[in-house]
Amino acid sequence: MLAAAPVAAQTPPVIPAVREGAGADPRTSVAQPETTSQASGGYVRSVEPYLGPLGDPLGIRPVLKQRGVEYSLTYIADVLGNPSGGMRQGAIVEDRLNLRLNLDLNRIAGWEGATVHANAYFIHGTGLTRYYVGDLASTSVIEALPASRLYVLWFNQEFFDGKLGLRVGQQAADSEFFVSQTATLFVNSTFGWPTITGLNLPSGGPAYPLSTPAIRAKYEPGGGFSLQAGLYDGDPAGANRAGDDPEAQRLNRTGTNFRVHDPALIVAEAAYAYNTEKGSVALPGTVTLGGWQHFGRFDDLRRDALGLSLADPASTGVPRPRRGNAGLYAILDQTLLIEPDKDDEGLSVFLRASVSPTRSSLIAAYLDGGLAYKGLFPGREDDTLGVSAAYARLSDDARRADRDTILYTGTAMPRRRAETVIEATYQALIVPGVTVQPDAQYVIHPGGGIANPLDPNGRRLKNAAVLGVRATVQY
Repeated sequence: MLAAAPVAAQTPPVIPAVREGAGADPRTSVAQPETTSQASGGYVRSVEPYLGPLGDPLGIRPVLKQRGVEYSLTYIADVLGNPSGGMRQGAIVEDRLNLRLNLDLNRIAGWEGATVHANAYFIHGTGLTRYYVGDLASTSVIEALPASRLYVLWFNQEFFDGKLGLRVGQQAADSEFFVSQTATLFVNSTFGWPTITGLNLPSGGPAYPLSTPAIRAKYEPGGGFSLQAGLYDGDPAGANRAGDDPEAQRLNRTGTNFRVHDPALIVAEAAYAYNTEKGSVALPGTVTLGGWQHFGRFDDLRRDALGLSLADPASTGVPRPRRGNAGLYAILDQTLLIEPDKDDEGLSVFLRASVSPTRSSLIAAYLDGGLAYKGLFPGREDDTLGVSAAYARLSDDARRADRDTILYTGTAMPRRRAETVIEATYQALIVPGVTVQPDAQYVIHPGGGIANPLDPNGRRLKNAAVLGVRATVQY
């Protein structure tokens, strides 16, 4: 990097061609990885040309594409283990097959500006977080209960030469909102749908592996600006409680509950992608501001309806109902360096910050960030190296509830405070569409510093080291 910096200063960088990145915004992160777990968005290279006659045995893919029908498959397999820390030590294998289908209704039926998109998941394996680590942020973004489920199914209509898009149907917020293009490299789930929304919203919110009926409007007036807002059913599983609980996934095993009667969730954001014009010599980036408002009722984390601590023996044991949950977030995705005479190699940084001050929030503040470099090593121009960190702070009411429990029971126990995740990863391209990705994570105070449920003495969960590898095939 240091050796390349003077050259980059003398030679104007080649700004990447404007194409769609993760989150369906203009790609401004030069280090967005070759393969990603994102359900949609971004440029996807396929392994098909490298499979010879087996790539398309019947020769139907180009014929279908010409007629407006496109399909793709993405297979992700993780082998992860925690040699130290967590609830106990162990290792797991998990995998996910993702089937996407896109229909261009203009080619199919002459319906201009209309598309249909469907996405289904076939999930297998055991989660390392659930059985071994016990952290708030799942160690893998694909961790979920085994199931075959419909993920999204929506219809999109564009107006005014594509400047306005209206989308109706089963949708997931994590593929369009709160997305950092650079962060899609990382394995831990918090760098996708962050812990602050995953734990504060009912059933984890409309995010992997659950989605919900919604209406989303996106307006792109030009100049790099975009505005979008989504109205979602506020509980994709009907679990009627905040947090990404596996029980919620059991209530909606196939993704076909199509719930529409729960209190609403609104998510909105504004983004500005700058320095994307052809001929620009400044480095591209994206600034995003957003927020959410849930209109349902939530349980107070500390007090009952009488105002007594839930740990007080005189308490009713029924939490006081609280109305609503809300939060704000900001994202910066910035390319710091573009390799001379290249448009898809270089260094990018991301930073995301969020607060949720409502009394129903388990996580009150969240911060993550990281660096990724694509093409750092000679001869490995399509490989991506990255380091990142995420910090999730528990709310004051959650910490006071722990203090109350210690006071009223007289039992010594850890008090929760915050969880920190540090990750380093390297995605190596084998052939276009196939990557292998060694990964290392270190979780400080898993669960925010809770007691180990498997320890009879109730000692705090030890910091956990997580090692593993991911393989991804895109077809």
